[in-house]
Amino acid sequence: MNTAAVAAASGYSVQQVRDLEALGVTPPASRSPNGYRRFTAEHVRALQAYRDLALAVGPVDARRAMRDFRLLPRDQAAALICGFHTRLNDEREQALAARLALESIRAEATIEAAPVDADSMTIIELSQALGIRASTLRFWEKAGLVAPERVATPAGTARRYPLAAIREARITVALRAGGYRIPDVQKAIAAIRDLNEVSDPLVALDTRLEVIAQRALALLRAGTLIARMIDSVLYE
Repeated sequence: MNTAAVAAASGYSVQQVRDLEALGVTPPASRSPNGYRRFTAEHVRALQAYRDLALAVGPVDARRAMRDFRLLPRDQAAALICGFHTRLNDEREQALAARLALESIRAEATIEAAPVDADSMTIIELSQALGIRASTLRFWEKAGLVAPERVATPAGTARRYPLAAIREARITVALRAGGYRIPDVQKAIAAIRDLNEVSDPLVALDTRLEVIAQRALALLRAGTLIARMIDSVLYE
């Protein structure tokens, strides 16, 4: 196959085929006596696998992996794919934990007035409201789960918990009550912070879960082709 035929079969442009070969996504093409590249069906499969793998894990990791698949022993190459699946599953569990916490908070019945940006609580007020010790809030702060502000007082400085910190503390309480370990809570808090204060974090998390599902399916499609590539004579 010439470069144009590979481009047509893979959905890439002729220049992209050349660029991806140079980057090691595909093995080097052989050359005809007149110097033109010669490709095979294995090159097409490599390009197709890379397309889905890049969607699943990002182009940088995908390029590195496509090179590694040709160099690693079979067991290590298979482990590399397994690692990508594990990473995606961790992202999903992180988003699900964040969603669970937000749902538990939204489900709480309340008759209080809607909060305003000026609302904040002291560490004693917040600990009493949540039914936990002040020392627990301090520990959560050290663990990066809650981020209070510091305000000047006649005696020095004191912690004040604005709305964002109160929400993070409530999320932490909900997740800890659900049996989540501190590292798991850290991941959930990170997922919520990554939403960049969107108006509806539950919708944003649902969108993230759908994207993760699409990436997982892309990884499954890529994995089928990669398994064949690993077993191919071209990759031995």
